[in-house]
Amino acid sequence: MSRLPITKTPKVYVGGVFIRSESGRTFPIHDAAGKFFAHVPQCTRKDLRNAVEAAAKAGPGWARRTAYNRGQILYRLGEMLEARAAEMASALNLGEAGAPARRNAQREVAAAVDRLIHYAGWADKYQQVLGNVNPVAAPYFNFTVAEPMGIVGVIAPDEAPLLALVSLIAPAITSGNTVVVLASRARPYPTIVLGEMLATSDLPGGVVNLLTGERKELVPIFATHAHLRALVGVANADERKTLALGAAESVKRLHLAPAENPVDWFADAQQGVDAIRETLEFKTTWHPIGA
Repeated sequence: MSRLPITKTPKVYVGGVFIRSESGRTFPIHDAAGKFFAHVPQCTRKDLRNAVEAAAKAGPGWARRTAYNRGQILYRLGEMLEARAAEMASALNLGEAGAPARRNAQREVAAAVDRLIHYAGWADKYQQVLGNVNPVAAPYFNFTVAEPMGIVGVIAPDEAPLLALVSLIAPAITSGNTVVVLASRARPYPTIVLGEMLATSDLPGGVVNLLTGERKELVPIFATHAHLRALVGVANADERKTLALGAAESVKRLHLAPAENPVDWFADAQQGVDAIRETLEFKTTWHPIGA
């Protein structure tokens, strides 16, 4: 008699632990042959609220860490993803078959590793690039320093579900922000596997919180939640309208790419200090000379 394989029960990663949706709802995902693979949690408003609370609790400690230490942790994430590249490539290939799909998955994993190492290098450098000593005609010094905004909401696209996710998360946490992520609805499984890697990394629980579910249910909550200080990612025209109205009401910053014009996530030119700047606030301080 043939053995029945034991498949993974996907859970979302929130506050450093794996949870099912509080509603108990799920949606199915299938393999390349169209066969059922697993049930993925369909998160709700309460799950989002719990994720924001976890991010708020982790935020002060993460922001207080030295830039060097945050860079070390990001580098370690890159090491872990490199070590589990085959597993992540398989997650990316779920639902797709053939040699081209395998090559694309391997390319995406490699690019995601490079992206994490890229931001690990920026961790102790962006402050010197974006901060400034301002010239003033008065007896005091004037400094502008960059500070994290707090909790950043990330709306992930369906294309390049791993690389896009890493490219949106990494610049936000590099500077000391925490994030709450809405994963790709069409291809959520790479996000599930990434959560498993985060759980065994040096990244403190609550810094990155991953949710799966229906965009039409969760995007409006992302838009209006007062504790989310910025939203980054990809959204279609209707979602951008919803997010813009909600952001105006709750006073948050938006950096959204249109889903109608897919982003080339493999392009290094789109990554770097400008992406870090999107989730920073700038504080100017006056200090008397001689004091």
